Parts: sequence; structure tokens; C-alpha cells
Amino acid sequence: MKRQPRPDEIRLWAIVAATVRPGPGRQAVVPPAEDVAEPPAKARAAKAGAAPKPFVPAAHQSRPKPPVPTTPGDIEPSRKRRLTRERDPIDLRLDLHGLDQDRARAVLTAFLIRAQAEGVRAVLVITGKGFHGDGVLKRRTPEWLAEPPLRKVVAGVSEAHRRHGGEGALYVALKRKS
Repeated sequence: MKRQPRPDEIRLWAIVAATVRPGPGRQAVVPPAEDVAEPPAKARAAKAGAAPKPFVPAAHQSRPKPPVPTTPGDIEPSRKRRLTRERDPIDLRLDLHGLDQDRARAVLTAFLIRAQAEGVRAVLVITGKGFHGDGVLKRRTPEWLAEPPLRKVVAGVSEAHRRHGGEGALYVALKRKS
């Protein structure tokens, strides 16, 4: 059994319907005038007799800076599919097993910069899963890839397919050498 819409739902639908243009060959459905009420902000402003004042930030206030991404973007789906199916070659592999954070970060940075200089387009970085799937290298590697030294090198990052290491490995797409 279908319930009847409440008056506030009818008013809301009328406001939404007024913003939509009908498709070709169709007529706009105009609700009765008594069912359509003004939006509350406009109604209050009309009653007060003055237009609402726009917000103007003070001169000493500055706009907040957009947050720096903590992880690089994903590899585009078609490229990831080609890497997974090994139609695009994974040119180089880097295994970070057994390294501490500082050493792993240095090795990763040098490896990716060298790989881009050689014209490599995709690499596999093996971080390992860590204890109970929550390894430090697994967690920190995407953060390192988004930081300034590597942001200019990395085009995208995605979790590897199971045959390439699954959760414990990453496909890293590299930008073309400029």
C-alpha cells in the first residue's frame, strides 16, 4: 500500500522539480501554486525586507590551503588490468622485505628515480603484509609515494594482483621522463 506524501514532501519535491528541464517531447509538470512554498531562507529575507548579506571574510583571514594527498591516485583501471594480466610488462621489481623504515624509504626513492630515468613505465614494489596483515612498510609506502621527492615520478599506485603478491605488493605506474 502506498502512502500519500506529506505537505512538506510535496513542497520539497516542487522545489526540486522546478530546477529540472523536461526531456525532448515532454511537458513540465507544474504543481499547484498553493502547494509550493518559498524556501525558508528566502521567506525570512522577504519578511525582514532586506536581502541576505553575503559572507565576506575579513582582510586578515586567509583561505585554508587544500590538504596534501596522503596517498597517490590509483592507476587507471585499464592499465591495472593490463599489468595484472601481464600484457604490459612489469619492468622492475623491488623487494623491501627485511628493511627498516628509514632504509626502505631511501631504497624506494632511489629505485623509482632511477627507474624513471631509464624510461621504465611500471614497477612492482613488494612490501610484505607484516604481522597480521598490518605491516609498517605496507602502511607507510603509499605515504612515501605521495611525498614531494616521488610525487614528480609516480603516476599512480594500486594493490597488486594475488599472483604478484596481493596485499603485500603494489603496482607503481611511473610518469614519462621529462
